[in-house]
Amino acid sequence: MAKPKTGYSCKNCGHFSSKWLGRCPACEEWNSLHEEIQYSESESSSSIVNIREEFRREEFRTDSDNASKREDWVPLHVDGEAIAPKPMARLSTGISELDRVLGGGLVPDSFTLLGGDPGIGKSTLLLQMAIGVCQKNPEIKVLYASGEESVDQIRGRSNRLVMTQSGKRSNLEGIFLSAETQLERVFGTVKEIKPQILVVDSLQTFSTGFVQSAPGSVGQVREVAARLMALAKSAGIAVWLVGHVTKEGSIAGPKTVEHMVDTVLYFEGEGGQSYRLLRTVKNRFGSTRELGVFEMEGEGLREVTNPSSLFLSERKEAVSGTAIAAPMEGSRPLLVEVQALVTPSGLAMPRRTSVGLDGTRVSLLAAILEKHMKLTLAAQDLFFNVSGGLKLSEPACDLAAAAAIWSSAKERALPLGWVFIGELGLTGEVRAVSQTEMRLLEARRLGFGTVVLPATTPKVIYEKLAANAELKVVLIARVQELSSIL
Repeated sequence: MAKPKTGYSCKNCGHFSSKWLGRCPACEEWNSLHEEIQYSESESSSSIVNIREEFRREEFRTDSDNASKREDWVPLHVDGEAIAPKPMARLSTGISELDRVLGGGLVPDSFTLLGGDPGIGKSTLLLQMAIGVCQKNPEIKVLYASGEESVDQIRGRSNRLVMTQSGKRSNLEGIFLSAETQLERVFGTVKEIKPQILVVDSLQTFSTGFVQSAPGSVGQVREVAARLMALAKSAGIAVWLVGHVTKEGSIAGPKTVEHMVDTVLYFEGEGGQSYRLLRTVKNRFGSTRELGVFEMEGEGLREVTNPSSLFLSERKEAVSGTAIAAPMEGSRPLLVEVQALVTPSGLAMPRRTSVGLDGTRVSLLAAILEKHMKLTLAAQDLFFNVSGGLKLSEPACDLAAAAAIWSSAKERALPLGWVFIGELGLTGEVRAVSQTEMRLLEARRLGFGTVVLPATTPKVIYEKLAANAELKVVLIARVQELSSIL
């Protein structure tokens, strides 16, 4: 074996340097180089190849004939015709919100990275997923390897979760627990049990003997992730990897880890609130705009079937500065209350503070209202908030945000039961948005009676609802018309 060399690796991009530098030359991040021992890439790559060959011989797949005949390469075309791909089989996790975020279920040989703040419920979610998979598929085996908790701690947490189905004790014989931090020992357990799903909790606590550095270092994190990826793709095992989150909100470790995996999920939640949001950042098997909503209870995470109820106010009277928007989170429409507060400023430069919506977008909307609706906002502080802590990025919320700002500036309450859908242009026009029909159906389902839409919206989208008197549709072409219709 070649002599290892000591150098410095960037925790952001993984760039290796023989000497310490204040700024990484690859990603230009400051103070990101940390000392570590690194072996040659040829030794590392040959070790990964050995892992692939070793687990291929084990014939982990359910159809052993196909596993034994697996080749290192396959042609894309045969006789001038493209080979049709095999239909992608998915496993139901027993949690419909998680299935939605994954794109319809769990892919058998996928590699998924789950990140989130400490104590947000990542381990609880994965343990409930293991329980749900075994309930839906009794023949499935799940290995839960934890480097942070003992077996008794995991058992104690599992006893607090909902373990019953139709009044009977759940069948959990397919779940196996392991308290281990050495990756090679986990691989030995995988050979013995032959699970279809492997959960590794967490990435920063595991290490491999191939890299002589502390667990959690850049080299260890990258090497552990590479070996788990080789295991997932060669043995056909669905691997779940838990990652710690830095104070900036990104998953700790080099960015190369996120490039290796098939799916990157973030588990989010606001302090002091019981609900949790599961977002997709990367997904090779589905959409990256899906959102799963859960509520943390004493018995574990409960799915929220009507997420709009979390983001709507329960007040009975109309107040100024609030409006209802209808954003799309993936294939799911939501109704969300947006709030604005416009108040005289005693500062030379008035404040523009926004929570839940990009601050630049709020400043842009304020400029549009000042130009086209003659609102005097130059000497006013503007505070903007999205109720429930939801983060909005869709331009379809522009009209609702503008209505809330106008309402607060004029101190006139908007009517209850109104929903605003539309995008604003710099010239003041209200532009149509996509998937309007789904937003209208959600508004009708929740009992809203009036929807304000752009005048360019095709009539076929709303004429049936308007004809049946289920929704009253108000069309506007320019933002100036807000004051007249309100």
